[in-house]
Amino acid sequence: MPEEPRTGVVLLAAGRGTRFGPAPKLLADLGGKPLVRHAAEAACAARVGPVVAVLGAHAEGIRAALAGLDLACVENPDYGAGLSTSLRAGLAALPEAVVGALVLLGDMPGVTARHLDRLAEAFRAADPTPAAVVPVRGGRRGNPVLLNRRLLEADLACLAGDRGAGPILAGRADVLEIAGDAATALDIDTPAALRRADHLSRAGEVESAERGASEACGPSGGN
Repeated sequence: MPEEPRTGVVLLAAGRGTRFGPAPKLLADLGGKPLVRHAAEAACAARVGPVVAVLGAHAEGIRAALAGLDLACVENPDYGAGLSTSLRAGLAALPEAVVGALVLLGDMPGVTARHLDRLAEAFRAADPTPAAVVPVRGGRRGNPVLLNRRLLEADLACLAGDRGAGPILAGRADVLEIAGDAATALDIDTPAALRRADHLSRAGEVESAERGASEACGPSGGN
């Protein structure tokens, strides 16, 4: 039998998203699909696994939005007590053999499989093995992050309230930082942020199409 993968993904999709308003944030449409599905598709396309999605608020709608993807859903009945409960639930659902846990927020539509693969590659290549790998842009740490379950086990078990691993990592010298970009700094908290993300996505599609058309035509002759 093949060995279990060394790096897996925890997709956090349990929050209520109260700043977004009464409508479920993770089910809001972005580019013709629910917001949460963008991050989930990136996780499933990465060269890591398994992928565990943690559900809480609006669980049935989120589960339907993730239908057909190669991931497992676990429900966190304590999601109302904060992000830490969903993080711990997701980590507990990963197989014991998975040492590196990529923690991906469900409201980060710009994150791609390549972002996740770069974090996993940096983790595998590092010597000594770090406690975490985090993207940094403009001097600020972003998401997703990769957590070493072995080195951080005790601290992660003590997490409480509405916080992730940030406070744990802040005081450690064994955190590997790699270059981040706009996607690792962008999460969607409000309808206005969603509209901006949709605008940027459409602009990117147009730019990509124009670039492809230009390449297909080749250099123009000067007559």
